[in-house]
Amino acid sequence: MAGITLAQAEAKLALYLSALDKIILGQKVEIDGQALTRANLADVERAIDSWDQRVKGLSASATGRGRARNVFVGG
Repeated sequence: MAGITLAQAEAKLALYLSALDKIILGQKVEIDGQALTRANLADVERAIDSWDQRVKGLSASATGRGRARNVFVGG
């Protein structure tokens, strides 16, 4: 399996941030075939944290800052 690109990580982060907004407004959203509601708020917040860390890590690697590392967390 190929590694996750910065663009892919940014897209997932944006998707989960959008889902968070919808969930807070009481709407149901679906990501990767999973229906998410307020009951899944903690899961969405964890996914946002995970994708945010991936984006930061990939950004740092792309600009030559920091050491390169892969973090694999569910979400």
